[in-house]
Amino acid sequence: MNLARALILAAFAAALAGCASRGAPPGEGWGTDAPADSGPAAHEAREIGRGLASWYGEPHHGRRTANGEVFDMNQLTAAHKTLPFGTRLLVTNRDTRRTAEVRINDRGPFVKGRILDVSYAAARQLGVATEGVFPVRLRVISLPAGKVEAPAAEGGLTVEDGSFTDRTKAEAQRREVGGVATVSEVTVADQSVYRVDLGSYSTPMQARTAAQPLAARRFPLLVAAR
Repeated sequence: MNLARALILAAFAAALAGCASRGAPPGEGWGTDAPADSGPAAHEAREIGRGLASWYGEPHHGRRTANGEVFDMNQLTAAHKTLPFGTRLLVTNRDTRRTAEVRINDRGPFVKGRILDVSYAAARQLGVATEGVFPVRLRVISLPAGKVEAPAAEGGLTVEDGSFTDRTKAEAQRREVGGVATVSEVTVADQSVYRVDLGSYSTPMQARTAAQPLAARRFPLLVAAR
């Protein structure tokens, strides 16, 4: 085990120990169907839990989150009961294998049996904006003290129409979208993710303009770094 990996493991274990000291029941928020020996330290950069998730938007939009931010339902964020604020997760819809990368900035969910609340934007990316509850798998991408993602370079924006852990599903989505859609492969938390992208744009306005015709066809689109 190298030094960087050891430091991430130690930070994750310390953060969760702090949560437990505030009275969180052992294992709360990690998923009722996770393996019995699962836990944050054992699953750094790997799966940390499976269970049911939900999403929230209005009327919470514009209100303060648990970490003091103003909740923006159009940002890729989520609420978790115990993970440190700033933790980045890869959330996979277990029914469709669509994925979304979210940042923890709130606490919840407070409904028994659910392990995560995602924002409306994340729900769209996961393809569940018309559903109330859906099965997910959670994987840690980074902790607050871990590696910070670099900002997008000038001209490095695209319109993303979903991401999948199954290339076949991504290719099927690309064919349905048509036009300039392509499938790109990236690695997130040691896992291959296949993203359906639509072109390259220099500004958010250009990307949003290009997305409008597909948005009218009710495709779940997001402007993202390329």
